[in-house]
Parts: sequence; structure tokens; C-alpha cells
Amino acid sequence: MTFSNIAGVLPSADKVRFERMLFRATRGNCYVRFSALSGKAVDAFGNHIPKVCFIIFYKSTAIEAKIKRICDAFSANRYDLSNLNRPAELDRQQQDNHREMTEAKQVLDKNTETRLRLCVEVAKNLEEWLWIVRREKSMYHTLNLFKNDVASNLLRGRGWVLTESVGKARSALKRAHIAMNLPPTAMMEKVPEKWPTPPTHFTTNKYTYAFQEFVNTYGIPRYREANPALFTAATFPFLFGVMYGDVGHGGVLALAGLDMILTEKVLEKRDTAEGTRDLYSARYMLFGMGCMGVYAGLIYNDYFSLGLNLFGSTYVYPNFQGGTKAQSLCEYGDEKCVYPFGVDPVWKTSANELLFFNSMKMKMSVILGITQMIFGICLRGINAVYFRSNLDFVSEFLPMIIFAGSLFGYMVLLIFIKWGIDWNARMQLGSCNYDQSGNPAACNLGTSKSCYSSLGKVCTAASTLKDTCSLGYGGTGQGCQPPNLITTLINIALKPGSVDEPMFAGQGALQSVILLVAFACVPWLLLLKPLYLKQTHKPVEVHGSTGSDNPLLAGEDHGHANPHGSADAHGGGGDHGHGGDDHGHGGEFNFGEIVIHQAIETIEFVLGMVSNTASYLRLWALSLAHTELASVFWEKAMLSMIETNNPVLIFMGYAVFACVTFGVLLAMDVLECFLHALRLHWVEFQNKFYKADGYRFQPFDFKAILSKTTLGE
Repeated sequence: MTFSNIAGVLPSADKVRFERMLFRATRGNCYVRFSALSGKAVDAFGNHIPKVCFIIFYKSTAIEAKIKRICDAFSANRYDLSNLNRPAELDRQQQDNHREMTEAKQVLDKNTETRLRLCVEVAKNLEEWLWIVRREKSMYHTLNLFKNDVASNLLRGRGWVLTESVGKARSALKRAHIAMNLPPTAMMEKVPEKWPTPPTHFTTNKYTYAFQEFVNTYGIPRYREANPALFTAATFPFLFGVMYGDVGHGGVLALAGLDMILTEKVLEKRDTAEGTRDLYSARYMLFGMGCMGVYAGLIYNDYFSLGLNLFGSTYVYPNFQGGTKAQSLCEYGDEKCVYPFGVDPVWKTSANELLFFNSMKMKMSVILGITQMIFGICLRGINAVYFRSNLDFVSEFLPMIIFAGSLFGYMVLLIFIKWGIDWNARMQLGSCNYDQSGNPAACNLGTSKSCYSSLGKVCTAASTLKDTCSLGYGGTGQGCQPPNLITTLINIALKPGSVDEPMFAGQGALQSVILLVAFACVPWLLLLKPLYLKQTHKPVEVHGSTGSDNPLLAGEDHGHANPHGSADAHGGGGDHGHGGDDHGHGGEFNFGEIVIHQAIETIEFVLGMVSNTASYLRLWALSLAHTELASVFWEKAMLSMIETNNPVLIFMGYAVFACVTFGVLLAMDVLECFLHALRLHWVEFQNKFYKADGYRFQPFDFKAILSKTTLGE
């Protein structure tokens, strides 16, 4: 008795289901055996495929038909094993199979070689083809924005052109006509109508690009509005340096920026990562920030928290024991005692170092902040003058500059007055140590019951400054005692006309006048503009049904069809925006809305001047934090190890010092000072004048279009 058989190969995952199907279809009247194949089974891509081979024994034609259908359903490859008992035929079949496989491999290798050759040839031109397609698509996309004229035989487009590019555009049209041997059928002319505000464009260089992008992130400037980036390019690195002032740390940052400047050719490589490109775009900014950090560090006399004895010192210590008081080498007020640049290094060893630097940096922060804010208000006035907006100049700029100058400018003036007074001489005038002949410091209340004041009157230890000071400026100090400026400024509003510690005669009366002027500016800023607009408003009858006063949006109803603006190539025609907010123009006049808007503007400005001035104290706070952190890192990581005189510990201490300095002061603190300097420009400076409601000029530029085209698209 003989049995028929069917052999084949199928995936290992189908083994169980295949066996179950055979059993059910043949009702157990077949015998199947499986065997796993070796790892030689691969697909067309060379990946290993887990497969098993099987052989089925049966004895029925009907069963054979069922088995074949099941094999086809599972996509199993079937093989004929009838010649297993005939070795000669089996060898011949193996040879035929080997020959066919060899021929098939040769064909496949030839096809692979042909494909590779074609791919290499295509790769040479693929990018060029991609550029051609992108260029053609961009041109047709732009041409689709053109409109047919009435005769339908001419395309008309309207758009903006840079003033300096008008000649280039006309020359390009002329060259195109000559190259194609065509009559001058295309022309470019300036449209005389008045169009909306043109787009804004600024030509930047390697240095100003990063600053312009910062300003654009906040908002695009109005057309011909004062561009904050021009001033930010100078003040941003400087304010960063004020917060980051340290010769060592700033020098490291400057060297990093200089390295990127010297290796800027990396931007020419097409495979440069986007993050690297963004970092390199700010290379000049980082270099400037580092240089300003070095400059401020020289002023603070900070080099990794250590003082630099660059010009010697005007103080000496009799001995180096703790608590010893330094002695000055010259008299107070002597110009020879003025340190050539920065701070005398002796302050780094004094017990009141923190008090001295806090006072200096806090006053410096207030002066810088108020100066920058008043300059921003002046730019608001320049905008109003340039746009011929007399209403904005009178109703906004004048009350703002008077308010800021009267209160906050007076604050800066008091700081300089206090710095300029010889308080040793002033306090001597209020001292009770004169003898009867009027000689100062010739009498001592410790040995005498009474002495004389500078007024020539008898005084005792119970005498007050009111009794002894000869200046007579009023208050409790009479001008002979240095004032607390914060208390003086607070009392301008809380105690009008009263000054406890005046610095000059008539200070109380002057502060009363300043307060009245500042109060008068508030209703001036609040009411003048709304009342003027209400008085001069004339109702306008609207004709037509377009519902828009914008001729560009009116489309063909006005004989114009262009969604992108007019062809004012010189950017000079029409109403190009104003420094104000254009309330009551081109729509229904709403007096209540104007009053509310002006009230918000007034409150924001008045309260903002106070909060913004306090916000500039971050210059002092971050500078203090930077200095103290650097001092702690030096003392705890380096100095304590140096004192051990152990080379291993010193090396370990230096490693810790270098790591924390890089991680905290050269990474985190740089980012922190960067963000705070950015906030001071966006919030405190730019909101004094910057509208930021313009839109960017986006010319048709093949270079910009193709630069965004990559083979990965």
C-alpha cells in the first residue's frame, strides 16, 4: 500500500492554524509532519523569515484537492517529491534549479546595477530639478494673484517694492524683454492712489540681525515707526553686562562669541543643524554681551569674585589683623583720591563691602532705568512729529514726558545731588565741637560740658541739629545730615511740602510744585484727546455697499484687484499710519470707547512708571546674586582647599569650582540675565512708544524660496 504526499513551506506563525485546518478538513485522514528550516530563508530585502517545512501523507483524490486548496489559502509553497526515489532525476532537477537560480541572480544583479546607475545619474540632477519645479510653482502661484483687465488681454498686479529696488526691477524687466526678443509689453508704474500702510522692511547685517529678530518676535514695527532694534543693539548687551558684570565670566562669554565669529563659515554648510544656525545667528550678540560683562566687571572690580589691584589703592591698613580700619592716603574731596576707573580694590576687603556695592548698584539701576524709559517717551514724541500727529504730541507725549521728568527725573537729580555734596563738611556744620573762637573740632563734649556750634551759640550733648546746623534748610536735619532718598521720595506724596532731611534750600516748595505738575498731567493725558476727537468729529455719510474704506479690499468695485497692497514703489504715497490709534476714523465714532481706551492708556502709563522703575532694580538684584554666587563658589570650593596645602585636594577643589562655575554662572546665569534684559526692553522700554502692529515685507525672492527646499521634502 502506498500513500501520496504533498510537501511545502509556510511561515512559522501559521503552523498551528494550518495543522488545525487540515485536521478539520480531512477529518483526521491525513498525516502531517513539520520541521523548522535553518536561518537561510530570507526575503527580497535580505531579512530573515522564520519558516517551517511540512509533508502531508494521504490516500484519496478528494483529500488531495482539499489539501491543495488549504495550502493555497495559507500561501504555502508546494514542492513535488515524486522523484525522491529516482536519484538520477533528482540530481538533474537540482542542477536545473541551480542553473535557474544562477541565471536569476545574474538578472537581479544586472537590474540592481542598472537601478544604481540610474539613481546616481538622477541624483546628480535631482536637486536641480527640485529647484526648477519649486521656482516654476512659485512663479505660477504669484501669477495667479494677478487679475485680467477689462479687455482680458493684459495681466495686472499690485504690490510693494523697496525704494532702492525700483531701478533694479525696471532693469530686470528690460533685460527680460531683450533676452526673449519681445517688445516692451510689461511695465511697472507707481499707482497714484492712497493705499493702506505699507509693509515694514529693515536692511540688517550680521550684527543687527539678531536684535531685529528679537524686536520682530515682540511685534513688527509700523511702517516708518522708530525701530527699537536700532537702540536695542546698543542697550541690550549693556544691560546684560550690568547684571553679569565680571571680568572673568564675561571674558569667557566673549571668547565663545569670538570663536563663533571666526568659525561662521559653518553656516555655509548645508548639513548644519537648525539649532546650530540659530546659535550662530546670535554670535555677535554673544560677543557684545561678553564685552559688556567685562566692562561692567572692571567697574565693579570683579574677576571671578576677586578684586583686581590695577591702579593701586588710596587706602592702607596699619596692620592686617581683623577689624583694623583702613587709613586714607589723602584728604576727603582731593581729586587725587578719585580712582582712575571702577572701584578701589580695598572695598573687596572691607566689612561693609555689601552695603557699599548695594548702594552703588541700586542707584545706578534706577538712573539707567529712568533714563531708558524717558528716552522711550522721547521716541514717542519723535514718532508723533514724524507722522505729523499734533494731537498725539500734545495730548500724549507732552503730559507723559512732563510726568516722568517731574517725578522720576527729579529722583535721578536727587541721587546726583547727594553724590555731589561733601557730607563731611555738611555734618561738621551741624556738629557741636567748635570753640569760642569758631575753630572746628577744637572742643570735645566728652571733656567739656558745653561747646559751640557753627552759629557761635553754646550747645551741649542734648542739642539737636536744629540748634546747631547753620544752613537752616528746614526739617529735622536742616541740611547737615545725609537723607534717606527712599523716604524723601515717598514723602513727596505722603507729606507734600515737608522734607525731614533737605539737601538744599526750598526743597519742600519745589517738591510741592513737582507734585502739582504731576497731578495735572493725569487729567491732561486722560481727557484732552477724547474731548478733542469729540469736538472735531463730523459724521460721514457712507455711499455704496462695500462696507469698507480700504480700496484694496474693495476689489473690482473700485477698479482695483490685488490682495497684497498697492504698487507704491517708493512707499511714500497715502496715509501710512500714525503714532496714535486712529480712533474715530473709518467707522462709527464711539466716544465711550475712546474714553475707556484713553483711561486704560493713562492708568497703564502712570502705574507703569512706578512698577517699571522698580522693575529696573533687577539690574542690581541679579548683579548682587552673580557676585555672591561667584564669591561662595570661590571660598567654599577653591579657597578652603588651597588653605589645606594638599595638591590632591586643591585639584579636586578646582574641579568642583570649574564645574559649578560653568554650570551655574556660565550657563544658567547667562540665560537668566539674558531673559531679564530681554524683558526690560520688551516691557519697560518698548511699551513707551512701540505700537508693534505692522506687518513684514515679504518680497518674491528666489533665494529665500530655494533655501527652504531640501531633498527630504
